[in-house]
Amino acid sequence: MPLSVVNRIAAGEVVERPASVVKELLENALDSGPTRIDVSLEQGGIGLVRVVDDGSGIEPEDLPLAVSTHATSKLRVAEDLEHIGTLGFRGEALASISEVARVVLRSRTPTAGHGASIEVNGGQMGEVTPEGCALGTTVEVHQLFANVPARRAFLRAAPTEWSHASEAFVRTALAHPAVAMTLSHNGRRVHDLIGADRWRTRVGGLYGQALADRLLEVEAHDGEISVHGLVGRPEDDVAGTRLQHLFVSGRPFRDRSILHAVQEAYRGVLLSGRQPIVFLRFELPPDMVDVNVHPAKMEVRFREPSRLYRLVLSCLRTKFLVSDLRTPLVPPAELPPYSAAGGPPSLPVQRLEAGLAPWFGQPERAELSRPWPVDAAADQPAGHDPFLPARPGSDLGPAPVQAAAAERAVQMHNRYLIVETAEGIEVIDQHALHERVLYEALKSSVAAGNLEVQPLLIPEPVDLSPADLEVVTEHAATLERAGLRIEPFGGSTVIVTSTPVLAGNTPAETLLREVVDRLAALSTAADSGMLVDEVLHSLACRAAIKAGNPLSQPEIDALVRDRHAIGTSHHCPHGRPTSLTLSRQELDRQFRRT
Repeated sequence: MPLSVVNRIAAGEVVERPASVVKELLENALDSGPTRIDVSLEQGGIGLVRVVDDGSGIEPEDLPLAVSTHATSKLRVAEDLEHIGTLGFRGEALASISEVARVVLRSRTPTAGHGASIEVNGGQMGEVTPEGCALGTTVEVHQLFANVPARRAFLRAAPTEWSHASEAFVRTALAHPAVAMTLSHNGRRVHDLIGADRWRTRVGGLYGQALADRLLEVEAHDGEISVHGLVGRPEDDVAGTRLQHLFVSGRPFRDRSILHAVQEAYRGVLLSGRQPIVFLRFELPPDMVDVNVHPAKMEVRFREPSRLYRLVLSCLRTKFLVSDLRTPLVPPAELPPYSAAGGPPSLPVQRLEAGLAPWFGQPERAELSRPWPVDAAADQPAGHDPFLPARPGSDLGPAPVQAAAAERAVQMHNRYLIVETAEGIEVIDQHALHERVLYEALKSSVAAGNLEVQPLLIPEPVDLSPADLEVVTEHAATLERAGLRIEPFGGSTVIVTSTPVLAGNTPAETLLREVVDRLAALSTAADSGMLVDEVLHSLACRAAIKAGNPLSQPEIDALVRDRHAIGTSHHCPHGRPTSLTLSRQELDRQFRRT
């Protein structure tokens, strides 16, 4: 095939849209060792992509090679492909781009008195000409796909292309925080990032320092493999995956297995359907990762992917265990400053419910179904802790007495508990907290093999749809591990012969239908541990006290005390916060005491 056809085929693999050009040119610029890179786009990059760096530059005689196919100074022998330490091959990218656009390349090295330039238009290379220019290299790509109308027709509108191009810039900027970088579009400066030795500074420059300051720092090592980065608190979840970034040896990449490990680490503290904020960087020997799986290099292949999965999972879970993940109660708005001359400003009445509204939905209305025996005469639990019944072998013992003695709690609106703490006040969602307490008790008992099960005096029949019957049949062993023993009764009817003691008086049919719905929604790839966990979530949710249920003072005290017996009481199993905290300092500020 003619060389122009070869280059155009290569361009089809590497250059999909202006964002591809931005990525390739940025990687070339970074390989030159710059301290600063400036990127300018016009019409979303369709009209112009200009990348300017102050790196090592290119000698005049090498300019034609820089835009030639299969030419690079970054490889000497074939074995170098096994130990790639650079981001790209300048000739490969520019040769492909030059085939489908007009490219102007200017460069000057530190030892040269002046620079030189070369222009390539649709694969037609011009002469090298001397030119006065700054130290480093400037690459301009004009009118992408102008000579390939069929490809240009597939480009989206300029705003859409700009969105993709700016994301390519952001990914690269995140991977190289030490390099100062700017991004402009149609003459307007969008990003102006200083070079920094702290990754948090670069994240703050791109997404705001307020977000960056709230991120948790994580780090872990496994031999020659390491991961470090910044991850979001559960309450800072987002709707999509835009704030999830992975990097290996300075390259942004995608990997479903690692992102699955991230999701697994957040399971139980993140609301269903929401996504965590994650910035993770991996360092490992070059021979343990293949970055040439795809020409665009966003897909990589690891030699030992399971090690990375385990490293990420343990790294995040360890961090969550030692971090205070309680959700702060954020006042609805900043207060105007106090005026000593004119007195306090006029303020609207701000009810506590207004501050809670963003966190909680409509209250669940249900009859109280206490999972403990109650002495009717005194309305007090009979003989043992109502929220954590005695369970032989359980590692969930009674809460520290001093913690309970230091706290006083009251119930508000039959759904929230207000607790005075040493730091301020804590507003507890009674259903969410009790759900977490029951879930931890169930999980502990299942793990220890001593889950208490109550046989039903009269087995309860449940009519199921054929699809639900299939789910029950398939997962009968899982259900039994969780205390739900199911037997066939003929047709699509089954009978429930036992339920967990911790489920209290919740009807067996209610428990089974809730569990079946959860199991049916799970991926077919879910392992047995995930299946049991999902069943326990369901049982805890159904058995927990509901919003709207009045509690006696002993019941309130027991629930408040029992949260100290578990290490993850800050979120319910579904990821909702169980409480909101408001510090005394914040109260003082709201009341103008500071």
